[in-house]
Amino acid sequence: MPSPRPFSRYEFLIAWRYLRARRAEGGVSTMTWISLIGIALGVAALIATLAVRAGFRAEFVDTILGANAHASVYLSATSFTNDLTGEVYTQSGRIEDYTDMAARLAAVPGVIRTAPVVKGQVMATAGDRANVAEVFGVTPQDFARIPRIVDPETSVGEIDAFPDGIAIGSGIARELGVVIGDRIRLISPQGAQTAFGTTPRVNAYPVTYIFSAGRYDIDRTRIYMPLPEAQSYFNREDVADEVEVYVEDPENIAALTLPLMDAGGDRALIWTWQDSSGNFLRALDIEDDVMFVILSVLVLIATMNITSGLIMLVKNKGRDIGILRTMGLTEGAVMRVFFLCGAFTGVIGTLAGVALGVVFALNVDHVMSAVNMISGGGAWDPSVRGIYELPARLRGIDIARAVGLSLTLSFLVTIFPARRAARMNPVEALRYE
Repeated sequence: MPSPRPFSRYEFLIAWRYLRARRAEGGVSTMTWISLIGIALGVAALIATLAVRAGFRAEFVDTILGANAHASVYLSATSFTNDLTGEVYTQSGRIEDYTDMAARLAAVPGVIRTAPVVKGQVMATAGDRANVAEVFGVTPQDFARIPRIVDPETSVGEIDAFPDGIAIGSGIARELGVVIGDRIRLISPQGAQTAFGTTPRVNAYPVTYIFSAGRYDIDRTRIYMPLPEAQSYFNREDVADEVEVYVEDPENIAALTLPLMDAGGDRALIWTWQDSSGNFLRALDIEDDVMFVILSVLVLIATMNITSGLIMLVKNKGRDIGILRTMGLTEGAVMRVFFLCGAFTGVIGTLAGVALGVVFALNVDHVMSAVNMISGGGAWDPSVRGIYELPARLRGIDIARAVGLSLTLSFLVTIFPARRAARMNPVEALRYE
């Protein structure tokens, strides 16, 4: 008579019966519940953590790319000596032909647009309040194409009014206590040249636009000014400090570094968003790997309870094992029965953990609100985190990693007690029955 194929229906029935057995019937339902709950909590914690980490990274990168250029091309300052006269000449890093350079950079394949920029640091004051700020001089057309800055849902004011004043971050507006229509004074140490030296330049400008880029440091330090006014204010007549470049694939900006430098000329240098934030992003990736390893240990500890439960189940079911063996079940069949007992626990616990983790990730805002209420506020400090809220981003790959890890560990830890049950001698098991 041929042997039944592995994992036949009767093996599932026996395993499910043992798994549901009450303790009075020789089962270990309490230990099973402990294992199941432990696995569910471990998987849920793993999924929730990966979702929050992925959401934080995505939000952080989006605020970088949405409020900053993907790359900035500027010129190096050089000095050279005239061989005939011996005089030393210095070339500043100012870009005189910035319109032509912007056109050459825009012609590089993969570049979406370019924008000449004048930059400078100032002291912004209103009444008796003051704040340090960085001024970006851009054309109104380029200003209107900065996604995070011109978002109508988070900004106040009219974009069309930008040429008649300045745009400031919501953090500066809060620090200075100003609203649309108020005037603020900008004080630059690099002012007019006089016989007594350089005097600071002080100009007053109306606030026509207040933006919120989603980044605490940007909103608290950035001011936008029309390019012609910035050139006049910072003594940059007919020159620009750099040309900002926006590309189709910011993640692949490194591949465009050489073409952009070639288009910029011999003295061109480039600074990408990955140069400025690469170390932080790499630190996030390392933390993701470390958190995955730590939470994997928690899942492993939870799955080890399956081993304890199965060992107790094998001990309590010794008589049943002996009867099953005398009825014709092979060692492989007995091993598969007890393997399925542990696998059922792992699968059910994993599914429950996935459900809990997904629900947590989808409701992370409500969870943080509850934490803030319990802790009295301050659970999420944007001045430390950089962004204003804790985001979460569910990714299929993260859920698959958590499920794969949990099931793999659950299946592995069941092998030893299942093999022990299969190798039990039926004569010894029934000797005292």
